Amino acid sequence: MSKMQRALLSVSDKSGLIPFARALVAAGIEIISTGGTAKALREESVSVTDLSAYTGFPEMLDGRVKTLHPKVHGGLLFVRSNAAHKEAVLEHGIKPIDLVVVNLYPFEKTVARQGVNLDEAVENIDIGGPSMLRSAAKNYESVTVVVDPDDYCEIAREIEVNGNTVLATRQRLAAKVFRRTAAYDRSIGEFLSDRFGNPETATGGEQQPSELASELVVRETRAQPLRYGENPHQKAALYGAFNRFYQQLHGKELSYNNILDLTAAAHLIGEFSEDAPTLAILKHTNPCGVGQGADLREAWEKAYATDKQAPFGGIIAVNSVLDEACALAIAEIFSEVIVAPGFSPEGLAVLQKKKNLRLMKVIGNPREAGARDIRSVGADSYLMQESDRCSIRTADLKIVTKRKPAETELQAMVFGWRVVKHIKSNAIVYVQADRTLGVGAGQMSRVDASRIAVWKAGESALSLKGSVVCSDAFFPFPDGLIAAAEAGATAAIQPGGSVRDNEVIAAADERGVAMAFTGVRHFRH
Repeated sequence: MSKMQRALLSVSDKSGLIPFARALVAAGIEIISTGGTAKALREESVSVTDLSAYTGFPEMLDGRVKTLHPKVHGGLLFVRSNAAHKEAVLEHGIKPIDLVVVNLYPFEKTVARQGVNLDEAVENIDIGGPSMLRSAAKNYESVTVVVDPDDYCEIAREIEVNGNTVLATRQRLAAKVFRRTAAYDRSIGEFLSDRFGNPETATGGEQQPSELASELVVRETRAQPLRYGENPHQKAALYGAFNRFYQQLHGKELSYNNILDLTAAAHLIGEFSEDAPTLAILKHTNPCGVGQGADLREAWEKAYATDKQAPFGGIIAVNSVLDEACALAIAEIFSEVIVAPGFSPEGLAVLQKKKNLRLMKVIGNPREAGARDIRSVGADSYLMQESDRCSIRTADLKIVTKRKPAETELQAMVFGWRVVKHIKSNAIVYVQADRTLGVGAGQMSRVDASRIAVWKAGESALSLKGSVVCSDAFFPFPDGLIAAAEAGATAAIQPGGSVRDNEVIAAADERGVAMAFTGVRHFRH
């Protein structure tokens, strides 16, 4: 490569810009720049040529048009070894541009803000930036393209040593550009689809309900490396906007399993964000106890009483500021992570005495943030679905038995339904209006899940007399309902929809069990 002669700088994020620009000037490289970037350079006495002076065409339309010019894209795209290209650029007075430094308008940060309006979002859609990046990246044989300030130092060193960058660096940076522009376009497409409805399904100019896209593009920045995955022999890392919703206040670094568990805990406790003080204990993403009380200490006592073995090494989540009284109770057992919207100074001081305990502050309600769930199923294949945000009120319940549930049973139904939604299928939970009594999770048959929940309640010396049984899917046979009634349940809540619903209802009526159908299933795999 010949010595680098000319660079075009146009950046929204100006971190590291001035030292890098000075290194370019010291190497004898001419700098061309756009309005805001040129102003920042001049203020630091860095020699710069305005892009409008270079192209002979002014910036216009409030800056919407400034880099979309043949002298820019011709200078980037022409193949230096192509005689016809050389003749064309010479004829039109186009000079080679050997280095492009662009980072894009902050669209993702803009739309992440609460209450952002459509006009503001649209004005943060960068047009010229991605165009320059793509032109430069396509011609990586001759042009160096930089989209990330973290690459400035390496580029400056190579130019200082060689007068230019090496091909391997240009290739790496070109690939990085196309990953960045793909992610940028994806975020714009998702935002506009959410606002307008999916254009693939829109007809006659009318807004249609948003559908799942025909293409899935996943590209997220690595948020942090992880020591390993689910097991020590598996490499792992965390990607995406996790740190926008969770702030670690104390404790050793998070593991892969910690992140799975704490996000499950945050989504469960998010169901109770407007409720009385509520506390949930989870293990391997399954709730093993949930309680409500006048304060978090009382909620802890109810949740912990459900199962005093499983919480060892578990995850605890609360829906209000964790105070000293609750912290002292929690501190009596070993926990991996505590998730809360905040910690009182006294409560924080108590828990910080445990060096390895991870304390996570939840910012907002993460269960409201993601409209889609995406999972890998191997073979380079993915599943995507709408997030399960369905909730119910007592008015939504369809009572199908002769006996109507009492008010306390209705309250227990709604409480338990929010819990069972977060238990792996097949899922059965026995509850009162403010606490869990027995949990059966992840069994191959529903009746087995019910038997385990009954056994767990017995292990904790909790009576199921007068309890409500909650099932995440319909009872396929009467046996599950009969087993629950024999255990002491007087009411049941389930989706309904089995071909044997009439048999299950008859079994409930024979035993005086009040039963409600929700019409909604909550499988969780």
